[in-house]
Amino acid sequence: MKFAPSLLTGVAIAGLLTVGNISFQAVKPSISLLSASAADPSGLSTQQKIDLVTKSKGVFGGGDQLRRFFFGDLQPIGIQPGGAGTVVNLYNKATDYTFSYCSTFDVVVALKKGKVEKFPANEVK
Repeated sequence: MKFAPSLLTGVAIAGLLTVGNISFQAVKPSISLLSASAADPSGLSTQQKIDLVTKSKGVFGGGDQLRRFFFGDLQPIGIQPGGAGTVVNLYNKATDYTFSYCSTFDVVVALKKGKVEKFPANEVK
């Protein structure tokens, strides 16, 4: 009878480890599915994304939309006066578009096809 409590404890721990292992294996496939769909969660074409950024040009929070659509693809190529002090020109090689972004108000103030290091002053005011 001395071994009964320790035997029961051992069985209980083994049961918990088994159930825990099964639940982790059940969760793993859903995590990998989420990361695969996170590559482009919008489901929009590149042109539709550019059209939406163009439509929201000058609207507060438009920078968030820009970051979501082109995450990791934007490289800074220039800084110039404009917006609320200074704007950063971000180039997207995949779409061949340059976006002028004001971080003070999180606004895209200008965009143009091609690599534009400096926009005309009247476009980034």
